[in-house]
Amino acid sequence: MTIRVYNTLTRAKEPFEPMIPGKVRMYVCGPTVYDSCHIGHARSVVVFDMIFRYLIACGYEVTYVRNFTDIDDKIINRANELGMTTQALAEKYIIEFHEDMDALNNLRPTIEPKATEHIPQIIVVIQRLFENGYAYAADGDVFFRVSAHDGYGKLSGRKLDDMEAGARVDIDTRKENPFDFVLWKASKPGEPFWDSPWGKGRPGWHIECSAMGADYLGESFDIHGGGKDLIFPHHENEIAQSEAAFGKTFVKYWLHNGFVNIDQEKMSKSLGNFRTIREILKTCHPEALRLFLLSSHYRSPVDFNEQAIRDAGVSLDKIYALLERIEKSAADLPDLETAAAVLEETQTKDWRRFSDAMNDDFNSALASGVLFDVVRTFNRRLDALEAGAGEEDKTALGSQIIDLLRMGRILGIMAESPGEYMTRRRQMDMAANTVDPEAVEALIREREAARADRDFKKADEIRDRLKTMNIVLEDRSDGTGWKFIR
Repeated sequence: MTIRVYNTLTRAKEPFEPMIPGKVRMYVCGPTVYDSCHIGHARSVVVFDMIFRYLIACGYEVTYVRNFTDIDDKIINRANELGMTTQALAEKYIIEFHEDMDALNNLRPTIEPKATEHIPQIIVVIQRLFENGYAYAADGDVFFRVSAHDGYGKLSGRKLDDMEAGARVDIDTRKENPFDFVLWKASKPGEPFWDSPWGKGRPGWHIECSAMGADYLGESFDIHGGGKDLIFPHHENEIAQSEAAFGKTFVKYWLHNGFVNIDQEKMSKSLGNFRTIREILKTCHPEALRLFLLSSHYRSPVDFNEQAIRDAGVSLDKIYALLERIEKSAADLPDLETAAAVLEETQTKDWRRFSDAMNDDFNSALASGVLFDVVRTFNRRLDALEAGAGEEDKTALGSQIIDLLRMGRILGIMAESPGEYMTRRRQMDMAANTVDPEAVEALIREREAARADRDFKKADEIRDRLKTMNIVLEDRSDGTGWKFIR
């Protein structure tokens, strides 16, 4: 089945056909690095990482570019507040960004360019805009002339004539049109600057993406992505300046992920509901957060709340509990390491269902549902095998192990061994519930002694006491284990 994507530009689902057969060129807008990353950043990165993974799994050679905006007003202001250089501030938050996104098991893009390292390319694009009649200078600043571009507004659906001056832009009397946007900003005293034909200054926000996209992917490429908040004005302006400079279609498919709300409210610092990734990961397993972010279709909004995260954690527990069960199974199944090494590209029924979901505009919500169907089916088949029936299911289970790991690879989960996962979950639960593991183990030993003395009343009282601490016991042949319940 052909991949179909929803193209924001055409407002319709279209068959995905790269400009160069077998190769995909994708650009996604990265962060402005002046502060810690929040869950909104996480959603965009996780969504396009999932798309990146799936395109590779489909056999495409993918060049994935995601930029860093490492110079702008926010960076300058924050650096001044902290008494740092803008370069030092940007590098600090680039490192932090990588730490956060690596923790969420995101693959690194092919290229991660920085705006400040591409000033010559930016100047060349602006010069072409001057040559083509789309740019003009005013007091050291350079603006894009939106009235000269007939297609302005085609991505957002806005018509220039209908826009009210001052509604979404700052009024600047030097502009020919209130919606003309800056390509080059003259430097103010004490600000970083670069030399240009129009004087000392720095690039505007929009132009950097056009220049870096063209530099690494060509003047036309396949996919441009980002959050819905970037459709206007950022991506609208990118289209205008790129097509005005290069005289050809800038991007074939525009993909935009939906917003993240916090308890059904828009996330913002002013509301006090701003959640950074590293804050969330203190009590939430990274793969649980990832599973939550992919639990809705990428174009839909998601509501971050404690119950949703707990539910994602419970779902992830079920996956790793199955992986642990597979490792310990006496049913002579392929071990996980061997299965992960082969990952045969077979077309089982489950894999076709998963692929059908992903081929329908990367529907990770539906694809996740298929994965959990496999988990449930697998557990039932293992139950049958352990009961001495269903011997014919061994072959099917071998294929399902491979399917399960293939699906996890696309969704970016199951990156840990079951043992590593269980240990990490226990540590996080203990930290969140302020439980002393030694005290728990002592109670378990006391219970085992009571059972040995046939004092079942005391044993049950200890079990009930642990249950009030959200701890459930698991009596096994090799001893008593325990875990938190959510």
